[in-house]
Amino acid sequence: MPKQICAHVNLLLSMFGKVQACRQAWGLVQLGYTEMSIAWIQNGAATAAHETNEDLLVASCLAAAAQGEISAYYDLGVAYSTGSHGVGCDLIEAHKWFNLAAVSGHDEAQMCRADISDEMTAREIAEAQRRAREWISASHRRAA
Repeated sequence: MPKQICAHVNLLLSMFGKVQACRQAWGLVQLGYTEMSIAWIQNGAATAAHETNEDLLVASCLAAAAQGEISAYYDLGVAYSTGSHGVGCDLIEAHKWFNLAAVSGHDEAQMCRADISDEMTAREIAEAQRRAREWISASHRRAA
């Protein structure tokens, strides 16, 4: 995996709500599935298989988002807006991801962004938009 992508994913994980679990999950993605259970046991972090799968799903979405995959933006928006896949409900993060997907042409993300905007304050929306701009800016710097 290119070093730039790993650095960008690590930056995302440091901003992520479940930083430690996601870093471990991202490490497990890099190790591969066969070594997963060994790594978790050696780290003393053995968990139920469904929890690991949820963490891996979010980590894989973050990795795909770092590569500019629109569906990953949308999937992260869904996870944050519903509090599913091992992340807590965070409408600011959900709005950010839906916004990134919507700007890229994802029609359903536009509707989801509008729906959660109704439940947010103007300050929360402004913060979500700021985070989306930071993501776009970081992506452009990485591509250059």
